[in-house]
Amino acid sequence: MSIDPHSQAKRQSNPAGFVQKHSTLIPKSGRVLDLACGNGRHTRYLLQQGFSVLALDKDVSGLADLAGEPNLEIIEADLEGGGDIPLKGRKFSGIVVVNYLYRPLFSDLVAALAEGGVLIYQTFMVGNEEFGRPHNPDFLLQENELLDVFGGELNVLDFEQGFVERPSPAVVQKICVVNN
Repeated sequence: MSIDPHSQAKRQSNPAGFVQKHSTLIPKSGRVLDLACGNGRHTRYLLQQGFSVLALDKDVSGLADLAGEPNLEIIEADLEGGGDIPLKGRKFSGIVVVNYLYRPLFSDLVAALAEGGVLIYQTFMVGNEEFGRPHNPDFLLQENELLDVFGGELNVLDFEQGFVERPSPAVVQKICVVNN
């Protein structure tokens, strides 16, 4: 893979520690979905770990330097725009979602997770308003929400919620689940 680590460092920050911690559980076979990938910090990390990745966001311009990577598929799509969801009928060995919340996609994520696949999800929860964006409750998880949503259908491997100091003070919720 031909990712220049120096240009990468200028574009984005390091991958989330929770993603690093649990990405080793994702089966190497199949593809990993980086949903709402932004500038691709997790896409880049997953590619470096040897995964085949589908990076999806409404603006994929931050991935321009990765065009042509053989293990990367990039899809530009507005998941909240009411159009067709490009996940229908696709299965992933891993799904990574960080700092993104659109509740209508929860069932699509479960449906897209292959047998033995791992979902790693981390985003902000109620209480984060004190530390910064988002402030809108529509974009903040309720207490135990990821556990309630995914824990009934998938096997919970790890769940955390509450205040974190790093990379900057925030109130977050994190879950890692497997489809067995």
